[in-house]
Amino acid sequence: MSVCCRPGLTRGCDGEKDSPRREEFTQRITNSKISRLLKEYLVFFLVSNAMRRLGHHRLHGKTGGVGTKGMVAKLSIGVIVLLICTLSLLFSANIGSNREPTRPSKINVEELWESAESGGWRPSSAPRSDWPPPTKETNGYLRVRCNGGLNQQRSAICNAVLAARIMNATLVLPELDANSFWHDDSGFQGIYDVEHFIETLKYDVKIVGKIPDVHKNGKTKKIKAFQIRPPRDAPIEWYLTTALKAMREHSAIYLTPFSHRLAEEIDNPEYQRLRCRVNYHALRFKPHIMQLSESIVDKLRSQGHFMSIHLRFEMDMLAFAGCFDIFNPEEQKILRKYRKENFAEKRLIYNERRAIGKCPLTPEEVGLILRAMRFDNSTRIYLAAGELFGGERFMKPFRTLFPRLDNHSSVDPSEELSAKSQGLIGSAVDYMVCLLSDIFMPTYDGPSNFANNLLGHRLYYGFRTTIRPDRKALAPIFIAREKGKTAGFEEAVRRVMLKTNFGGPHKRVSPESFYTNSWPECFCQMNPKKSSDKCPPNNVLEILDSRLESVRDPDSTSQTNSTVTGLER
Repeated sequence: MSVCCRPGLTRGCDGEKDSPRREEFTQRITNSKISRLLKEYLVFFLVSNAMRRLGHHRLHGKTGGVGTKGMVAKLSIGVIVLLICTLSLLFSANIGSNREPTRPSKINVEELWESAESGGWRPSSAPRSDWPPPTKETNGYLRVRCNGGLNQQRSAICNAVLAARIMNATLVLPELDANSFWHDDSGFQGIYDVEHFIETLKYDVKIVGKIPDVHKNGKTKKIKAFQIRPPRDAPIEWYLTTALKAMREHSAIYLTPFSHRLAEEIDNPEYQRLRCRVNYHALRFKPHIMQLSESIVDKLRSQGHFMSIHLRFEMDMLAFAGCFDIFNPEEQKILRKYRKENFAEKRLIYNERRAIGKCPLTPEEVGLILRAMRFDNSTRIYLAAGELFGGERFMKPFRTLFPRLDNHSSVDPSEELSAKSQGLIGSAVDYMVCLLSDIFMPTYDGPSNFANNLLGHRLYYGFRTTIRPDRKALAPIFIAREKGKTAGFEEAVRRVMLKTNFGGPHKRVSPESFYTNSWPECFCQMNPKKSSDKCPPNNVLEILDSRLESVRDPDSTSQTNSTVTGLER
């Protein structure tokens, strides 16, 4: 059994598909090489000809002084050099103009309904080097309280598992701070499959439901966890010094709040792969949530492809971004009040914010982008969003462009979803439907944990297509349209969108999060150019099982030694 793919989500884990995009790219490379060779040949020919003329002049000319013929020769050389430079520039311009039409002039919508090109990569978060199982004795217990929304909590859970591994600690099932954000007390046990979580991570950390009591001399004593507030993006060293020292002293520590409390960029690929094992394998929603999500997906797909959109046009995000001017005075008052109560004071000017892409796209702008990309009004769209601020006034233009809009309540108006549509269960269902959709489009992937986690999960789940609008590049196009300059609008939008990545492997560049793009750490190649990219053995679980058994049975050390070679690469 391989751990490269999440159970039940097998599409896109292996292999790659050929595409006209790849053929076109290859053709452009070939044309570029031919153009360069032709230009070099022309320059060589002209220089050689000039040198021959100069040599001929020296053989037949006078040797002393600088006479008329010498001046003519120098002028001839100057003219030839100038001619070479001019021809070279003209040739370069001509080659450039000839190459331009080879660039794709339109987006092929039919291609977008399929997964992006994998480049020979497939997901794999299994260990590729010596990865010992958790020891029988640990340094103590680790409790964490994960704050924020469901997906901020999800990242925090990944960090908690890694922190426990780093400190050789026993992890207590993470606490979800649901009441303050969602007014939902479902908790970890109400959202995630606890047994699956513990079983999947048994090779990595020990996990318990609660800190056990200590029984000594016939007495029972409770262990009280020592509370610490970790620094934001704390390095590994903090956990190996400050946190570990407190754990050894008190037997248990309680880290709260625990959101973004461990640095994302860690120079240890095995630690990063552990994060992926947690995020894409261990964190599985409870069976009834999975069944509900799959039922919605089946209904949506019964009529063909469907796209999911995370429409982040909600009060909290609009207040955070400071994008008020498009609303009426009463709505602006509500947004300013919310911002004052929840975010640090900062001078925000709408026109400046929008011009640099800091405002969420409006529903109408989302519709205009999709129409420019040539999606037609028969496209079925699933909206994952909370309550949209401004209501139907903003949704009407979008609905006019794309009338086939759904959300989880309209597809499945079940009692469970109706009661908790804005809570953790509703968010979990939205997450799964967006993960399984053919295309996913976030409209604001800045500080949005929902969108960022989904982008990373879809990348891991077989490079599934994503549409990520470049808001900064699109802003002047939309602003010009609002001023009446509509000529060439759709072509301008297409040019911007053609430069975006539609879900294939790409280098992670700051500020892109590891949770948004875990390539290459959590991917491998069957036929790699570098040994570090080679896929782990298919029997990796058997190897890890044997290691775990050898820890439970100290007498079987020879078995442990025999498995080390099998994993080291």
